Amino acid sequence: MRTGIVASLLLGTALSFASAGLAAAQDKAVKIGALSDQSGLYADLGGPGSTLAAQMAVEDSGLGGKGWKIEVISGDHQNKPDVGTAIARQWFDVEKVDVIVDVPNSGVALAVNNVVKEKNGVYINSGAATSDLTNAQCSPNTVHWTYDTYMLAHSTGQALVKAGGDTWFFLTADYAFGAALERDTTAVILANGGKVVGGVKHPLNTSDFSSFLLQAQSSKAKIIGLANAGGDTTNSIKQAAEFGIVKGGQKLAALLLFITDVKAIGLETAQGLNFTETFYWDLNDQTRAFSKKFAARMKNGAPPTMVQAGVYAGLIHYFKALDALGGNPHDGLKVVEKMKSIPTDDPLFGKGEIEPNGRTIHSAYLFEVKKPSESKAPWDFYKLVGTVPGDQAFTPLSESKCALLKK
Repeated sequence: MRTGIVASLLLGTALSFASAGLAAAQDKAVKIGALSDQSGLYADLGGPGSTLAAQMAVEDSGLGGKGWKIEVISGDHQNKPDVGTAIARQWFDVEKVDVIVDVPNSGVALAVNNVVKEKNGVYINSGAATSDLTNAQCSPNTVHWTYDTYMLAHSTGQALVKAGGDTWFFLTADYAFGAALERDTTAVILANGGKVVGGVKHPLNTSDFSSFLLQAQSSKAKIIGLANAGGDTTNSIKQAAEFGIVKGGQKLAALLLFITDVKAIGLETAQGLNFTETFYWDLNDQTRAFSKKFAARMKNGAPPTMVQAGVYAGLIHYFKALDALGGNPHDGLKVVEKMKSIPTDDPLFGKGEIEPNGRTIHSAYLFEVKKPSESKAPWDFYKLVGTVPGDQAFTPLSESKCALLKK
């Protein structure tokens, strides 16, 4: 009698586990949180455009026709780590978000990185630059998709030093991103025989760069490295033109420049700037086709920035992983592990891979801003100077400080 009861209990338990596994396999609901700067100095490079890119990825994933229900919500972190983490916690605890995307501003990005790991979600960061996301502060829940400070330093910075720009003065945004970009670029300068003669830090979202630019001008450095982004970059370049810095013989290094920045500065002032991106709308037929659809849905008709392109491509790969799993396990570790096991291949960044530390590997491109006379159409701003293969653009695994690589 007792044996029969035990057998029934075991059978019931087995059926219960089987039915739980079946339910997990059949769970095809996904919620995406696009966390960005929706109204500040990084809104044009991410913001509403990143939310649109996420929506387009959902539409192009093909999962809707397979019974999946996918929702995109958005939030504004206001470039404040405490605001960003509060939104992330609310999303995981109440909104039941599965994946957070975008997140420009390295300070916010690193703070959110910790929350996503704690909540076992998925984090596909395309907006922040700090290479620490796949080095000292790497997480098994995080994929860093688009670019980072190591790549910017080892492409733009190295090219300028080798071209004779061997003395540098830094104009640096005073938070995690600026510090990481100055750190990584300084390492490249020194390794190539150059030297840093000085630098100054400026608050985020600065309107008046005059005192900082005067210090840079008086340093007599051949290169003034702009370790900032978005509105800070455009303001510093515009005001440098007013001071006649470039005409005086010094060169500006826009270590991080977006197509929206070039639009804001204007070709007359931006012409000749060298910089690196991993995406440009006019690279090939596939990037042009996507960008045309994207621009048609943007209020200002702008093509995607590399950050917005990264949101799209990262989610396309995420959806491939969910499809391969046969359902949404709502387990960030499991999903990211699957993402790493599948080679990346999308129309915007091409073929690549996600390394064990979460770094996505793809080509980077060195561009120069065209002269006004060379631009033949709206947003025709760049000319390609060179291509850096993915295996040369990002931190080698042998140099990575990610603890995941030691397991």
